[in-house]
Amino acid sequence: MAFAVGLALLLSSCLACAGEEGARKAHALLKDGSAGANWPGFGRTNGEQHYSPLDQLDAKNVGRLGLAWSIDLEPGNPVSGPIAVDGILYTSTGYSIVRAIDVVTGKQLWLFDPRATEKAGRKMRQGWGSRGLAWWNGRIYVGTIDGRLIAIDAKTGREVWSVMTVGKDDYRFITGAPRVFDGKVIIGHGGADSAAPRGYVTTYDAETGRQLWRFYVVPGNPADGFEDEAQAMAAKTWAGEWWKQGGVGTVWNAMTYDTDTDTVFIGTGNGAPWNRRVRSADRGDNLFLCSIVALDAKSGKYKWHYQVNPGESWDFNASMDMQLADLVIDGKMRKVLMQAPKNGFFYVIDRLTGKLLSAGCHCPGDLGDGSRLEERAADRGARSALPEGHGLRDVAESPWCAYLVALGFQSEVRADVFAAAGHRFQVRRRRHRSEDLAAGVVQCGGTGANVTPASQGSGRLLAWDPVTRQAKWSVVGKGVWMGGVLATSGNLVFQGEADGILTAYDAGTGEALWHFDARSSVLAPPITYSAGGRQYVTVMSGMGTSPGTNGAHLNKPVNYRTQTRRILTFVLDAKVQLPPAEPVTMPYADDPDYKPEPAAAARGAVLFRSCFTCHPGVGYAGGTAPELAMSLVPSSAAAFETIVRKGALVANGMPRFEEFTDEELDALRQYVRSETRRIRNERRDDAAAR
Repeated sequence: MAFAVGLALLLSSCLACAGEEGARKAHALLKDGSAGANWPGFGRTNGEQHYSPLDQLDAKNVGRLGLAWSIDLEPGNPVSGPIAVDGILYTSTGYSIVRAIDVVTGKQLWLFDPRATEKAGRKMRQGWGSRGLAWWNGRIYVGTIDGRLIAIDAKTGREVWSVMTVGKDDYRFITGAPRVFDGKVIIGHGGADSAAPRGYVTTYDAETGRQLWRFYVVPGNPADGFEDEAQAMAAKTWAGEWWKQGGVGTVWNAMTYDTDTDTVFIGTGNGAPWNRRVRSADRGDNLFLCSIVALDAKSGKYKWHYQVNPGESWDFNASMDMQLADLVIDGKMRKVLMQAPKNGFFYVIDRLTGKLLSAGCHCPGDLGDGSRLEERAADRGARSALPEGHGLRDVAESPWCAYLVALGFQSEVRADVFAAAGHRFQVRRRRHRSEDLAAGVVQCGGTGANVTPASQGSGRLLAWDPVTRQAKWSVVGKGVWMGGVLATSGNLVFQGEADGILTAYDAGTGEALWHFDARSSVLAPPITYSAGGRQYVTVMSGMGTSPGTNGAHLNKPVNYRTQTRRILTFVLDAKVQLPPAEPVTMPYADDPDYKPEPAAAARGAVLFRSCFTCHPGVGYAGGTAPELAMSLVPSSAAAFETIVRKGALVANGMPRFEEFTDEELDALRQYVRSETRRIRNERRDDAAAR
């Protein structure tokens, strides 16, 4: 199954886009009291703008930007957002390994390892590690794959408190960055694709770790009673015995706080199973799946919601970053929330009322009038192609322009995979509310005359006008996977790509002003901050998370074992050089004792679906996990058992599958060996043909 995963959105509101009046009046929420010296949270501000007012770096001098220092990292996820406070950089890499680093010298001050792999068990089968962390009042907050939320002393690196936010034996886990607001810390969890019972967010006292409130995304069993009126309302949009499936709707990333109204906004995920026919008797909107939900920050009480995909069935969730801004729309200043979820539309919503102000289509795929998603297959037993808007990186908002990254390929959803798992897949109508279509607030059919359409298999960086719903300029990426985006007051936009090139663009024109070859993929969100009177830029390099499992969409091969993973920090006139890049070789394993057993390999192919999260297939070299066709382990039954069933490499991120029987283990091993032999033969035939 190749399903929808994606890239990034960076949002800002520009003079060229929103007009000078809007730029002068808007964006009071961009201030955090630090004048940009610090970057204390994932999006820097409570409003998640991913924008810095620093302007020491600008379009005129960015060409002098150089590498100040770098730190090599252990294997594991390097695609996460760092933070910086008072000249100290904090990072969370791999399975929530937290470092404190002196920004000026690059010296590591302390390291905190929560030993999450030892505690996670089966939860490791669904997540790749930490995406970020937060700072507040001298403490660092980070979530772990096993479900803990931990507060760390920022000076010493010692644990202050730790709370378990999920059930010990369920499939809930944490990969997202906590958000801190008004002395509180909020965290959600992942696990929707493992059918975790119900998604929720929980808010804790940031000082003590005491739980303050919890909001459930989907309703539970009516016989047990509902936690609040919102759950009772949501239950009316479900059918059948949905609670037996769980419903899910996780909040694994998107959480934004509005200081003006003391409101927390959450962006919710998909349901499980994906197919609404299975989970909800093919009826109902299934609230609050794939929705933006406003909650009272003190009590967690429901205020309003907007659902981007009623009755959602394709993983087009609303888990992407959400930004707050004040924009002049139709001559009136509006307090808005903006998001570009996976369905290819850019939403502008009144954050006081939840009213949709506009939904502009930015996806290069043909989405028609936005009211339907055509089935591209002759029957449900074949493949159906879904146009993809974008997925996770980050969204940033500046006083200048809206920038977003959109994918330029169509995802394939394999109906036969769902059928084999008992989850009959169906392509359903994707719709907006009829009143919004009639009012013209939903706009499709192109993204402006200045947009260069991306070819299939590439992404685009767009300068987007949230008011006119038009793109002012676009840059076509060198591949599908493009990284997180940073906007600064120096009229700059920073972004990396999977090929390892970090670029600074002119925010007004899209002209590339500066490049740096990181020697490995740059997909993490860059940040900028100041120390000692100088402006720094930091980003992590290395392949991880969703792109790392999709080697077929990479524009160059990545070897998990040999790729470099680094923290890179830049400042004007620095001259540090990285070591030369080593040639990427893909030596496929030689297995001379292999003998074909087609029946066993076929059984192993079904079992291999348990490995999809990290190994989407034998022969995929994406970087999140070792390429199995290059491994000698499958040729040895003993070694294979030691790693797969006994968990010899759990500390490295390889989960243990203790439930496999001897027969199943042999079948799985046979499948991997057969695919490796097929790939070796294909490579030999290709070489002969050349």
